[in-house]
Amino acid sequence: MARRKSAGFKRDIGTDERYNSELVQKLINIVMWRGKKTVATTIVYEAMEMLTKKAGGDRQKGLEFFYKAFDQAIPVVEVRARRVGGSVYQVPTQVRPERARSLTFRWFISAAKARPNKTMGQRLGAELLAALEGQGGAVKKKIDMHKMADANRAFSHYAW
Repeated sequence: MARRKSAGFKRDIGTDERYNSELVQKLINIVMWRGKKTVATTIVYEAMEMLTKKAGGDRQKGLEFFYKAFDQAIPVVEVRARRVGGSVYQVPTQVRPERARSLTFRWFISAAKARPNKTMGQRLGAELLAALEGQGGAVKKKIDMHKMADANRAFSHYAW
């Protein structure tokens, strides 16, 4: 029996107060741990200040750098396991925009946690700066995912 898809309700999270950006607000919400929103806001704004400093003190340009770094790490395709006749194939599929966004944020946070800097804000800022240049853990994760999808494109006819 096939699953029924519900219409789904997407809650409006609003925009952050400093940059007036929904994407920055979403990052704050994802960085937030145990409901400590002020701590998460401090972490994200510290990272954004590093981007602003790179932009020469222009806050709007720092936000553009954030969007550019985000675009560098966002995946287009992923592999999903599909069982066909007793065998499990890794089938490349397109990533839905909401999932791509959440994967990218997850990769940024996990790559930032693995960095050696002192505070989480500095680590996240360093990861965003690395992604801006096409390097860093999050971009590497995206490249690995695309390579895996490319290697398994022979199984793309099993996509559902």
